[in-house]
Amino acid sequence: MNFSNPWKKIVSILDLIKFSHTLFSFPFAVMSAFLAADGLPGLKQLLLILAALITARSAAMSFNRLVDTAYDTHNPRTAYRVDLQKKIGRSYLWVFTILCIVLFVFCAWMLNQLAFFMSPLAVLIIFGYSYTKRFTHFSHFILGLALGLSPIGAWVGIQGTLTATPFLLAFAVVLWTAGFDIIYACQDLEHDVKWGLYSIPKKLGIRGALILSAILHLFMVGVLLIVSRYTGLGVVYTIGVCIVAALLFYEHSLVKPKDLSRINTAFFTVNGIISVGLMGITLIDIFVR
Repeated sequence: MNFSNPWKKIVSILDLIKFSHTLFSFPFAVMSAFLAADGLPGLKQLLLILAALITARSAAMSFNRLVDTAYDTHNPRTAYRVDLQKKIGRSYLWVFTILCIVLFVFCAWMLNQLAFFMSPLAVLIIFGYSYTKRFTHFSHFILGLALGLSPIGAWVGIQGTLTATPFLLAFAVVLWTAGFDIIYACQDLEHDVKWGLYSIPKKLGIRGALILSAILHLFMVGVLLIVSRYTGLGVVYTIGVCIVAALLFYEHSLVKPKDLSRINTAFFTVNGIISVGLMGITLIDIFVR
């Protein structure tokens, strides 16, 4: 395959960083932005928030591929990343990572002073996540924190201040992300044991990990219900949260300790529906109200 064309390199990088998975984080940022604006945010603010989220996530994922190369090589699930990375070129990937960070900080600066001052902390967290599997079983929660920054950042981008609401949304994202990442990590248990990496499935076993994941998702539903008390969201939103609860129950029904064959359906399809669906229902509630 010829990678001399820069556009082909960009397409390959987007494949390497799973750009489509941005779907998991941007709906909560949009929810937070609309709640912060108590309706429709300014178009410029909304576009800057989405650009900041996309560039931050892209930088985090490309950085992860760069620093995890040695581990990805020996994991059958991730070995393709190393082959693709070699074809793209590590130097090109580093340039892409740095450019994304520069654009992220620029977007934060364009939003307001608080967003700009918080941007280095966000970079530290999203880059730091890539190293956590080397020393802690709780890397799933650090990933949740990285994604949970999106509703906080969106709120700051609109209001320039912080209140309880974005932190509640962030907490829900942490619980949700940690829960589904624990499920996803079950398929890497043998690899983690062999190469000395840390994870909840390694710590608790697959059955224990799945139980903890279910508990985290149960608490996530509770936090989402609490959000309505701080925002004035009404019946439509509450119905949406109930639908989320049903989808989470379905997600956990797909994965069994001795049958992980449907993890991809649980991880990608169900969680994509949850994030986009909850965003849509929240926006409907805001405009109905």
